Amino acid sequence: MRGSEFAEMKAFSAIVERQSFARAADHLGLSPSALSQTIRQLEARLGVRLLDRTTRSVAPTAAGLRLHDRIAPLLHELDGAVADAIAATGRTAGTLRINTLGIAARKIIAPRLGRFHRAHPDVVLDVVVDEGLVDIVSGRFDAGIRVGERLEKDMAAVRLTPDVTMLAVASPAYLEQHGEPRTPSDLHRHACINWRLPGSGRIYRWKFERRGKKVEMPVEGPLISNHQDVVIQAALQGLGILYAYDIDDVSEALQQGRLRRVLAGWSLTSPGLYLYYSNRRHPRPALRAFIDCLLDRDEGASS
Repeated sequence: MRGSEFAEMKAFSAIVERQSFARAADHLGLSPSALSQTIRQLEARLGVRLLDRTTRSVAPTAAGLRLHDRIAPLLHELDGAVADAIAATGRTAGTLRINTLGIAARKIIAPRLGRFHRAHPDVVLDVVVDEGLVDIVSGRFDAGIRVGERLEKDMAAVRLTPDVTMLAVASPAYLEQHGEPRTPSDLHRHACINWRLPGSGRIYRWKFERRGKKVEMPVEGPLISNHQDVVIQAALQGLGILYAYDIDDVSEALQQGRLRRVLAGWSLTSPGLYLYYSNRRHPRPALRAFIDCLLDRDEGASS
């Protein structure tokens, strides 16, 4: 394959994976017009349309999807081989693609970005926030971050946080007006703030346990959302009872008295956050360095 043909394939793959000419151009260090010209040259050379383009979106055609499925693993392996060769010189380099939940991006990754960059300036972090259950292998990600109970069995996993407790909470104003539930069955008489599961789109069924007795139930209320900030704000504004992970935003509101906990004796403990990657691949040096940074065991942990 000639150099120009390789560049065309890299450009095409970047567009498919980022679903955007602008994001792909930014990643490749090209102007959108130059990237468009590259794709036109590729399509003309192959004699087939690879992308369906509108003013708002871009998606591969059936032929484009088949091509991407074949070339993407090869490009990924080539990037990894180059990164390994650079690592042999004592440097860590390459692009590291991470698919993560929003809470992990905010609480774990974001506070360590500067430290990781200073330690590994030749690594480009490509962090994609996605609340769904994406297949990191088919999505060409090096790793993902998810709640432990949602990990696939064929993945190698590294624990990032301790287990977390599910908390049923509501604003003092709501509880003063509607009273406090004493058992999960009391929730049928209350307004509850529902969580739509990413990926499947199903409404989460609230799960409780006490002295070995497990209860799983649907609840109803004035709001359904798949965004953590939205449901927490709804609880703070008195729309109803929320059942959520014991994360910083909820804990802070409890400490400030803006939320109160209910059904404390019934709450479940869930697995914490894990970074995971395919156990069929040896982790690249950049990924090992990233894991060390997230666990604060890198050399810059104290800086």
